[in-house]
Amino acid sequence: MSTHIGAAPGEIAPRVLLPGDPQRARWIAETYLDGARCYSTVRGMLGFTGTFGGEPVSVQGTGMGMPSASIYCHELLAEYGVRTLIRVGSCGAIRDDLAVRDLVAASAAATDSQMNRVRFDGLVDFAPVADFPLLRAAVDAAAAREVPVRVGPVFASDAFYTDRPDLYGRLAEYGVLAVEMESAALYTVAARFGARALTLLTVSDHLPRGEHLSSADRERTFGAMAELALAAAVA
Repeated sequence: MSTHIGAAPGEIAPRVLLPGDPQRARWIAETYLDGARCYSTVRGMLGFTGTFGGEPVSVQGTGMGMPSASIYCHELLAEYGVRTLIRVGSCGAIRDDLAVRDLVAASAAATDSQMNRVRFDGLVDFAPVADFPLLRAAVDAAAAREVPVRVGPVFASDAFYTDRPDLYGRLAEYGVLAVEMESAALYTVAARFGARALTLLTVSDHLPRGEHLSSADRERTFGAMAELALAAAVA
């Protein structure tokens, strides 16, 4: 039983979806999983296990930011034997060729976090990347459903509110698609444990254009993302 999850052995499936919001974890479990049951309410960070297509799948909230996400990813991998982690969340687009509601599959994650600098004694800029077979499964699932998905790197920021929004334009020039807050930690921790990891994101905001999805639009669009994540998880 881990410190921050508190589930009993066997209560968590080998495949786990990771929304930041625990209430979104509840929504995914109640909407898509058969026989979903809650295995954790520790600190209000809800976790559920059920089945999808006959395969066991869990959904675990992680909170916002890399420090919080890395705690849950580490415990899932180290304490519960999880082998597949798929983050499902929102992002802010920084390129003109993206729009709100678009889906993004993060192939890699640039970051301004110092977590990996500390991990490698300041000697290496580790490149956190997605698991390719898992990424391919998500892209194939999107193609089968005729759902457009953009594949490319994202920027995992330590700060939600930044004093340097000008850097987003420079990142966009180097092909970075969007800004979020967890993927660099997810990919790094998964690599440490030899596990599979992927981030799927819905563009909820277009930062240069100042566009935002409404709450109702978020729910409808996030459903498409959750369905792709589940299809990839059990592929």
